[in-house]
Amino acid sequence: MQPNSAWLRRVLLAAMATPLLAQAYLDETVERARRAFNVPGIAVAVVKDGKVVVAKGYGVRKLGEPDPVTPRTLFGIASNTKAFTAAALAMLVEEGKLSWDDRVVDRLPGFQMSDPYVTREMRIRDLLCHRSGLGLGAGDLMFFPATDLSETDIIYRLRFVPLATSFRSEYAYDNILYTVAGAVIRQASGRSWAAFIQERFFKPLAMGSSRTSIRDLHPGDDVVAPHALVDATLRPLAHEPLDNSAPAGAIVSSAEDLSKWVLALLAKGDLGNGRRLLSEKQAKVLMTPLTLEPIAEPPTPIAEAKANLAAYAMGLEVMDYRGQLKVSHIGGLQGMFSEVTMLPQQNLGVIVLTNQESGGAFWAITKTVLDHYLGAPPKDWVASYLEVQNQRRAKANETVAQAASVQNGKSSPSLPLLSYTGRYRDPWYGDVLIEPKDGQLTIRFTHSPALVGTLEHWQYDTFVARWRDRSLDADAYVTFSLQPDGSVRQVRMEAISPSTDFSFDFQDLVLSPVAAGVPAY
Repeated sequence: MQPNSAWLRRVLLAAMATPLLAQAYLDETVERARRAFNVPGIAVAVVKDGKVVVAKGYGVRKLGEPDPVTPRTLFGIASNTKAFTAAALAMLVEEGKLSWDDRVVDRLPGFQMSDPYVTREMRIRDLLCHRSGLGLGAGDLMFFPATDLSETDIIYRLRFVPLATSFRSEYAYDNILYTVAGAVIRQASGRSWAAFIQERFFKPLAMGSSRTSIRDLHPGDDVVAPHALVDATLRPLAHEPLDNSAPAGAIVSSAEDLSKWVLALLAKGDLGNGRRLLSEKQAKVLMTPLTLEPIAEPPTPIAEAKANLAAYAMGLEVMDYRGQLKVSHIGGLQGMFSEVTMLPQQNLGVIVLTNQESGGAFWAITKTVLDHYLGAPPKDWVASYLEVQNQRRAKANETVAQAASVQNGKSSPSLPLLSYTGRYRDPWYGDVLIEPKDGQLTIRFTHSPALVGTLEHWQYDTFVARWRDRSLDADAYVTFSLQPDGSVRQVRMEAISPSTDFSFDFQDLVLSPVAAGVPAY
């Protein structure tokens, strides 16, 4: 998709016509993004100077069905939930029920990291800013794809999740510590995370349609279906609950409801008429950088997006964009993506919700809106992000092809297939079963109904797990290492494609054989 002179002429006319965002200009951008990135439905809201200037839906809630997306249509907002969790803790700090510098273990005596020093020194603020020493997405397989583990199980098993770096030395995004943060909210307030969010955010902000769990929806509700590519064809998916990690990503909301949340953040907690959501001091704390993020050089087509500073605060990312402070977050679930962006100096907020797994769509729409209000030179962000998407897909395919090119197809497993079967256990995830079926091996993660597949021999003692659910896009190498006597010592895994979502943290699993008769875990 290349920019054209007609598009550029319309952009210039829209920019000259009014300082407000021209609806036709936005409509065209969103529809171009929907087509370019194959997104069935998108909802957009824009707030400026304390008012909602745009709230609109585009496309359909579910592919093949006529129900349209509206400003009130509900989407899973995924990690945009984190800012609510951080703000809930800020309220409790404001009320004197806890301190940002409280040790987590003093609040939750059962809390434990894999390193005793980190356990002792972890503070409440450390739960929210991705500097714990955990690796990227560490522990996510305990709740994604959906599992039968409880929040209590997850917090207990955290002690077995390995650290990748020293404490507070590097940025690495995690979800699991937001689960711990939700337990702190319950301990300090006497209410569950879900009840606290409903009472302290949804009610005062009049976010009447929003929910803290997909399970709270009812037949007939105005809600999208998630969508993902399955064998190169876009298909609707079932909703997967995230109740066991709700504080990290379970909120379901709409563009209309989220606009009220963004207005409150931009107003530093002031709701008007003498009412406040939270104090100005704590609202500022939420946006204060805590952990520096590495800054990568953006691909050439989106070079203008380069940041000079990037940091994580509390449930919010802080960067610069075209010389302006930008506070934002993205959220990703299987089949749904979201982005919430604020330019506080411009008193501007943009919300984009999609029911497809394409980051290019929300990035292109958001930057188009930001550029309009900043008076930046016209740029076709839709075409630019489409080019980046194609480049990344090509690179991922090249990586997979390169691995296949050095595969020794003539090699054989060291052992008969039956010798690889059995129950294997990782200290934090639990049990994985490898079993024979119809002359081949199958693999099943016992807590994750979606992680069931076949093991295809790759080379030597490495197999490939092909998941039956092809929407996961997460096939993985499974490598067996042997004892001197020829028995299996250990099993390690890693995703095949670099495009696999980081929450499939197979690489952190250390699977060891479990003796017969040992209870399941």
